[in-house]
Amino acid sequence: MSEDGLQRRLTPRQLTMIAIGSAIGVGLFLGSTVTIRLAGPGVIITYVVGALIALVMAYALAEMAVVHPQAGSFGVYAERYLSPWFGFVVRATYGFIQIVAIGAEVTAVAIYFAFWFPAAPQWLWVAGASIVLIAINTARVSRFGEVEYWFALVKVVAILAFIVVGLLLVAGIGPWPAIGFRNLTGGPGGFLPNGWTGVWLALTLVITSYMGVEVVAVTAGEAENPESSIPRAMRTMVLRLIIFYIMAITVMLMMTPWNRIGEGGGGITGSPFVRAFATVGIPYAAGVMNLVVISAALSSANSNLYLTTRMLFSLSRSGYAPVWLSSVSDTGVPLRAVAVASAGMGVAILLAVYAPGRAFLALYGTAVAGMLFIWIVILFTYLRFREALTPAELARLPIRMPAHRTAATFGIISLMAITATTFFVDGLQWTVVSFLPFLLVISIVYYTRTRRPHRV
Repeated sequence: MSEDGLQRRLTPRQLTMIAIGSAIGVGLFLGSTVTIRLAGPGVIITYVVGALIALVMAYALAEMAVVHPQAGSFGVYAERYLSPWFGFVVRATYGFIQIVAIGAEVTAVAIYFAFWFPAAPQWLWVAGASIVLIAINTARVSRFGEVEYWFALVKVVAILAFIVVGLLLVAGIGPWPAIGFRNLTGGPGGFLPNGWTGVWLALTLVITSYMGVEVVAVTAGEAENPESSIPRAMRTMVLRLIIFYIMAITVMLMMTPWNRIGEGGGGITGSPFVRAFATVGIPYAAGVMNLVVISAALSSANSNLYLTTRMLFSLSRSGYAPVWLSSVSDTGVPLRAVAVASAGMGVAILLAVYAPGRAFLALYGTAVAGMLFIWIVILFTYLRFREALTPAELARLPIRMPAHRTAATFGIISLMAITATTFFVDGLQWTVVSFLPFLLVISIVYYTRTRRPHRV
């Protein structure tokens, strides 16, 4: 499967930041509103469990991406080690859910802007964010990588600053009295207000906060020296994600009672990180944090638009999508694939006009089941990949997962259990039900196309 036309211009530092940019987004900054409501302070445990699953996924992808550094990534791996049907379905599903996720992320931008401009129509901010993202993704990949590097760096610095300031407030260093740990255990219901059931239910959305680690594998097709840059980027990215997520959530819950930042109603009206600073009363802190979460949402949408474009490009080059999607500009950008990948932003604009109050969860929830399916397929692919390696090839791998069979099995069972749990989470009950017809449709498309003369 040829993927010529793309240019290997992404450096290791850009790879790491693109991965962080994809993962640290609305799942943490906006979706945590729902997870805190479900689990209370116990959501800290939920993030630890999610980190273990993400670590397994990161190692599996890094091993396969070093051996097969292609833009089609886990879709190519699934086709090689499972079956052509899996290869097609994984790439088609990933392209579809990322298109939907992009719509959710630009919708989050509009929700954040309502902090300053509550009377402005939501669709205005969605349209503005969409124009900016399309402009960035139509530039050459090295420029995209640099823009995303700085986008993601803003998030990293902001999260570190949030953790430091929060710890100062907790310890009472400065003009404010010490908060201590009373908000973790002394709030309504204690540390586990909804019991262990709440901790597990929250995992259905917490796991989506880690979905983005796969970006390093997708960028392998345009990475410089993938055999060394991919393992380094994967290790760095996963470690940072775990520290950032667990520390940030813990500090936020220490700063403010969970029932205030988790909201009591069913809607999502803003970021709990912004609400935490607004509660403690530090001048201008809430406004600055709101600016940060806007840049975070733009960064995540930017990375996902890139991912979707490359997955559509890979499908086209493999003969499963129209050939015109694989045309590449002189600067190495598949512009037509960018145009198709931008469809989710058009849907987001329509939802912002006709259903602004339900737009975010409608879009974000739709992507959950598809992403769980993809992660399960990736781990099954990884087990077959390991079986296919000779001892000499295994010895040459620069990164290897310890106890790989046990770890991958743990990941598969956990993800299947999380998938079943979506039926019991308000707002996610229909995610699996709505995904199954899509899976049927793309399977019909696959079998229809494979009966025609194969064209690459």
